[in-house]
Amino acid sequence: MNRILIYDPNPELLNVYRWLLEKHNFWVFACSDETEAKTLIEKQLFHLCIWAAENIQGIDKIFALKSQRPEMGIIVTSSINQPAFIVSCMRAGASNFWAKTTESNTFIDVITETLGRIVPNLNCDEKIDFPFPQFVGRHPDIQEIFRLILSVKDTDSTVLITGESGTGKEVVARAIHNLSPRKKMPWVAVNCGAIPANLIESELFGHMKGAFTGATQNRNGRFQIAGSGTLFLDEISDLSFDLQAKILRAIQNKVYEPVGSAHSIRLDARIIAATNQDLEQAVIDKRFREDLFYRLNVIPIYIPPLRSRKSDIPLLVKAFIDKFLEVHMKKIVGISEEAMRCLMQYQWPGNIRELENLIERVIVLKRDEGLIEMKDLPIHHFKKIRLDRYVANVSLPDEGVDFNEAVNDFENELIIQALQKTEGNKNRAATLLNLNRTTLVEKLKRKGLRIAS
Repeated sequence: MNRILIYDPNPELLNVYRWLLEKHNFWVFACSDETEAKTLIEKQLFHLCIWAAENIQGIDKIFALKSQRPEMGIIVTSSINQPAFIVSCMRAGASNFWAKTTESNTFIDVITETLGRIVPNLNCDEKIDFPFPQFVGRHPDIQEIFRLILSVKDTDSTVLITGESGTGKEVVARAIHNLSPRKKMPWVAVNCGAIPANLIESELFGHMKGAFTGATQNRNGRFQIAGSGTLFLDEISDLSFDLQAKILRAIQNKVYEPVGSAHSIRLDARIIAATNQDLEQAVIDKRFREDLFYRLNVIPIYIPPLRSRKSDIPLLVKAFIDKFLEVHMKKIVGISEEAMRCLMQYQWPGNIRELENLIERVIVLKRDEGLIEMKDLPIHHFKKIRLDRYVANVSLPDEGVDFNEAVNDFENELIIQALQKTEGNKNRAATLLNLNRTTLVEKLKRKGLRIAS
């Protein structure tokens, strides 16, 4: 997703810009304070900056921004629609110019055209050879994560990694650490949800002798053990509000105090946090501090679930087979087409972790050599998968087809067959199609389908 910063001193106009961009699915950060905008550009990565300039001093600021971030595109917005002023902006490093006096519907067109020129690789088929073998993927979303990792690895910015359980959040965090200048420093990971609430503060910050019952000696916490390395706070959404406040102070002020101590210790570690929860919703529900969320969300990285990037499954299967063959010394040459088709049709609620565990189980239990076949897969694992080749007899005519119409016809045929088999019983038909009854009823209404009794 393209990341855009908007700066304009007019809050009302700023809200209009934000609304237009978010409506078109851009990732937007808007601010009306110039100092704040400059700080954001210094600490975060943006594909495009939209900057308001109304005088000659504004042109000087464009030049400074371009010098600081040469890879970032800049669109100047201004009420001064004079050729000499526009030329000066472009010479200062602006990628484009949009006059505030023009129609607002041209705003998105200017942004889209500019992004197409300055970041053409974001939507092309270019593949990155990522220098971290544990991270496998060629899906566009994963390629974008590769780019983000390579962009932020040399910075000290806080990173917030989100995604479902098993998607590889810790793998991404380790990649950032192992590719950074801190790679020879400690890597310390803490699962915030796995430590009892009454021990987590001491676990993170350490404690002094006598600080509480059982504290018989001084103990260093994970913040101190991390030193100048990386501290990975997994499942940070599980922390209490009180502890969230202390984490915020430590990150914000770069100091913290062990439990029972009156002396502060400097925080040198880089913080990477992760969660499988929707933190924005948690903020709305008052389950997570808003100020901590924004402090963590400097560089957001979202990892999509495996079911939305199934094209990566063959690559992952090969990587896991190679990994476990080396560990268990088996002679397996690959996986059959039928077995792979089964893996591709499964929805993987446990994501990559589930796939990895499955491949290890198959390799450990497989007695013969050769290919992994359907008989080697645990049948109960895939009991909801139907391997019928629905489209085996479909031929594509030379003149082509209307894809959406063909898919709609196929869906209609499945619904009609299900209703015919169940003599019009919608509950049973929905069960056959693995749909909720309300979903089936809605489809029938939308499509206008009727089945005679």
